[in-house]
This record gives sequence, structure tokens and C-alpha cells, in this order.
Amino acid sequence: MAMMAPTEWEIFVVKHGTRATARSEVFLNYGFYGEPDGEYTVDYYFWVLRSGDSVIHIDTGYSAAGAKKRGREVLIDPLQALAQLGMPADAGHPVVVTHAHYDHIGNLAAFTRSPIHIARAELEFWRSDIGSRPLFSHYGDSEEIAHLSEAEAQGRLKVVDGHAEIAPGVELIELGGHTPGQLVVRVVTSIGTVILAADAAHFQEELERDMLFQSMADLPGSYRALDWLRAQEGAVIVTGHDASELGRFSPLAGPLAGLVATIGSPDA
Repeated sequence: MAMMAPTEWEIFVVKHGTRATARSEVFLNYGFYGEPDGEYTVDYYFWVLRSGDSVIHIDTGYSAAGAKKRGREVLIDPLQALAQLGMPADAGHPVVVTHAHYDHIGNLAAFTRSPIHIARAELEFWRSDIGSRPLFSHYGDSEEIAHLSEAEAQGRLKVVDGHAEIAPGVELIELGGHTPGQLVVRVVTSIGTVILAADAAHFQEELERDMLFQSMADLPGSYRALDWLRAQEGAVIVTGHDASELGRFSPLAGPLAGLVATIGSPDA
């Protein structure tokens, strides 16, 4: 299929939650590295793409219930943040679900008119008996998976197999690893190509030092996903949970100061 002519997008990076923890709690088999333990901060993000009147939501953050269940701190309700940005959930803009963990698909029920893009492998996994086993179900809530089925019944679910270009300059690429259908999003911006890695790389340190996150569905696949990200020469890689991500880009002033940064201003 021929690629669409690229369009430049502005990316909003929204930090909606945070967690203070330890390195040994976030890196798989941390003792293998022979390093002392220490404090570590995990931040929680979702992203919004905008180009003119076009908007695409990339994940929807965690819900208040999902946060409470796991003791996560809510810095701002994702739906409130979207409303303040002028891109509310009920506007019908497309949503990309990079994977179906609670901190990426909470609030999905509020996107009542949106088409929802998700990898087929991800959808089938969470509908299988394996998805309900404890090591996986800690990260996935059945009621949120049910929202995907509701969207499917309404004809709003768009299943991705491997790769899809959902708008000029916005590609979905299935890497797997962290979850069976983990997607990353490649975006054309005024500063060049940006890849929203979501949880294909949780942290910059994970990417730079090959230190996998504590929960990976497929270990070899997770290493291959990091290899793929590192091979994207010239691309800016935005990880899913690194506490430094907001500080790397242009901060937004006003009521959302400290919670939102932008990448690739259309005026740049």
C-alpha cells in the first residue's frame, strides 16, 4: 500500500500520575546487575497528537479506580487534562491503545464516539485465559478490556496487524515484547521523526543499558523491541514512564504547567 504524504504533528506529552519506588521494583531481576538499590520515580503519561483540526489520542492514562487499586498517585484526572487542552474525550477523535494495561486504557469508556486502534495480538491475548493469570491480570482490568468489546460491537474497533498508517505522518508499528501486541507510534513533526515508545521502553535507562522492566510477556521479544528502537537513526524516542521525559521538551504554561510539554510546535 502506498504511504500517505506526511503531515507534521504537534505532540502533547501529558503526565497524569507518579509513583515513588525503588530500582529493584522496576527492573527485572535487578540483583543480576550487581548494583546497589536506590530510589526511583515512575511517571505515568499519555500523549495527544494535533495537526490543524485533526487530533489523535495515544492511550488514555489510568482511571481513578485503577490508581486507587494499585496505590498510584493521581496528579490530574486525564479527562480533566484533555478538557483543559481543548481536546475532550467525547469529541470523537481516534484513540490508539498501545497496549491494554490499566495505565494505558483507563478512562476509555469516556471516548464514546472514537474509533479505537489496537493490535489484534493484544486484543486476543486479553481475551484468552492467559490474560487472567495473576502475573498478567495485575496490569489488566477486565472491566476496561470490556470497553474494547463494547467499541467492537459498535463498529469502532480498528484492529492492527503488524503495521498501519492511520493518518498522514502517523504510523503504528507492532513490536510486542512487553505485551503480545505492544504498539509504538511513529510521528512526523517539525523537529523530525518522533517515536512514542510507550512501554516498549519504559525508561531511557532501559533503552540505553538493556535493562528490562519487571514485567515482560516475552523476554527475547522485549530485547528485540529495544534493538528496533535503537536502530531508528535520528528519531527522538519518547519512553512510556521515564521521569525525565517532560523536561526534555517545551513546557506548557498556564493551569497545566508542570504536567504537559509539547514536541514539534507547528510554528517551529
